[in-house]
Amino acid sequence: MKISRRDAISFLAAAAGVAVVACGGDPGLRAANLTAGNMPDGESWTGVYFHPVYGYLHLQESDNNIVGKWKRADQSAWGELSGVKTGNLLHYKWKEHKYGLVGPSSVSEGKGYFVYTVGKENIAELNGQFGVGDDEVGADWHCVKQVRMTPNLNSITGDNPNGTNGSAKENWQ
Repeated sequence: MKISRRDAISFLAAAAGVAVVACGGDPGLRAANLTAGNMPDGESWTGVYFHPVYGYLHLQESDNNIVGKWKRADQSAWGELSGVKTGNLLHYKWKEHKYGLVGPSSVSEGKGYFVYTVGKENIAELNGQFGVGDDEVGADWHCVKQVRMTPNLNSITGDNPNGTNGSAKENWQ
């Protein structure tokens, strides 16, 4: 029996479709299984939070939406996040850009979550995790709210902190 090229392609496409359905998606994806609580009285997500590696995270709240930016403490990268809050729980998507790099390896992205709590001495904290790609968990991210700092998302840009725009042409002699 001779099979036409068109029939062979149709068979292979159908077989591939069955294989994808049988796999049922990526079982390795991980998400946080959390229930939102009440936001502590008198508290707001808007503020500046500090982490020794990720530096100052500036968050701005508008209705149920939150946007934020950070610049790593070592000045190697800057990032941005956006998400939706429910009470004291924020689920977000993030993207981090490495200074001085171009191409696919210059940007990382993923998902994460924060739980807003009030810790010792009535200082607000964000406790959460972030993952790479479609994972929402994987690495811890704990920040402490800075009492006397006002968020300024425009203070964090893609401008190279070394004062150059990354162009090799600037350094030619």
